Amino acid sequence: MAWVLLVVAGLLEVAWSIGMKYTDGFTRLWPSLATGAGIVASMLLLSYSAKSLPIGTAYGVWVGIGAAGAAVLGMAVLGEPATPARIFFVALLLVSVVGLKMTSGH
Repeated sequence: MAWVLLVVAGLLEVAWSIGMKYTDGFTRLWPSLATGAGIVASMLLLSYSAKSLPIGTAYGVWVGIGAAGAAVLGMAVLGEPATPARIFFVALLLVSVVGLKMTSGH
């Protein structure tokens, strides 16, 4: 169950990081509230999953999902450059996340 919560926390991190793009520096009410709620929910789920997973693993997976997801959505939705180098390094992030999961002992 901790891994499921951690993946959801990572997906929420993707959502709130992309949401920040729409807050205009937290000057727009509804995008700011949604982004804030995503931050809180993501942190709570990370905290809960860290009760039974090593914090280094939990945090690393959380950050990896968030960074890779934000980069992919940035390229796919926000018009950021999708160069071969960027795609390669996002793939490395995902390999790292899988490696942390496989070596966590849980």
